[in-house]
Formats: sequence, C-alpha cells, structure tokens
Amino acid sequence: MDIFTLSIWIFTIIFVIVSLIKDKKKTFDSLKVALKMGKAMALSIFSVIFLIGLILAIIPPENIASFIEKQNPFIATIGSAILGTITLIPAFIAFPLVGTLVDASVNIVAAVAFLTTLTMVGIVTFPLEKKEFGLKFTITRNLLSFIFAILIALCMGVIL
Repeated sequence: MDIFTLSIWIFTIIFVIVSLIKDKKKTFDSLKVALKMGKAMALSIFSVIFLIGLILAIIPPENIASFIEKQNPFIATIGSAILGTITLIPAFIAFPLVGTLVDASVNIVAAVAFLTTLTMVGIVTFPLEKKEFGLKFTITRNLLSFIFAILIALCMGVIL
C-alpha cells in the first residue's frame, strides 16, 4: 500500500472516531446511509468492471498499437480517440501502454488522443453516470471531454 492510500485510511479512521465521539447516533446513521448507497451502486460498479475486462479481452493492447501504427496521422488520431472513448483502462495501466505505443513510433498526436479520451470520456461508464447525474449532464460532459481531448492531443503534437 502506498503512502497516499495509507494516509487516506488513517485520516478516515481518525475522522470516524472523532465523529463517534461527537455524536454516535448521527455517525451510525451516516454509515448506514453510506452502506445502503454502496449496495445500490455495487451492481453498476461490477457491471462496469466486467465490461472493462470484456473489452480488453476483445481488443488487446497489441491490436490497438497495430491499428494506430498503420494509419495516416489524421485517421489514426480520430480512430485512437474513438477507441479510447469506448475503452476504459485504469490510469496506472494506460500511461505505460501509451508509453509503449510512443516507443513503437506511433504518432504522438494519436497516442495522446487515445490517452486523453481513455481517461476523460466514458462510454462504458455512461449508464452509471447517466443514472447518477442525468442524461443531459452525461452527454454534455462526454462531448466536451471528447472535444477537449482532441484539442489536447493537437497541442501536444505541436509542443512535442
């Protein structure tokens, strides 16, 4: 466990203890509400995790690199952005994956488009996000995230 995670656990335990000392009833009521919310979201969260595994099984990282490498820069950038949009990979896997793509001489703009849409746009998480935040917010956030992801990729292409 890293120091950041450990510190979050320590602070959480301290704050729960302080809350218990201050008002046991409110603390237990709050913990019950949190547990109930967690149970309600569990199915959606497990569904998202299942879809992530399924997508990664269907589209392995090697295929992603192969696809991006063979396209002209414009098509590679749009294709990478779309692929990143429908794929959901945790950041600790995404960054090394994109580093591998860049090392394999994949166009930097395409690689950044893939990375930014991968982390900013969520088609896989759309149903959960829609349920929690509403359809209008979810569509707006995803569209703006996609547009900004492309702009970020283009800026990185100019900078690098």
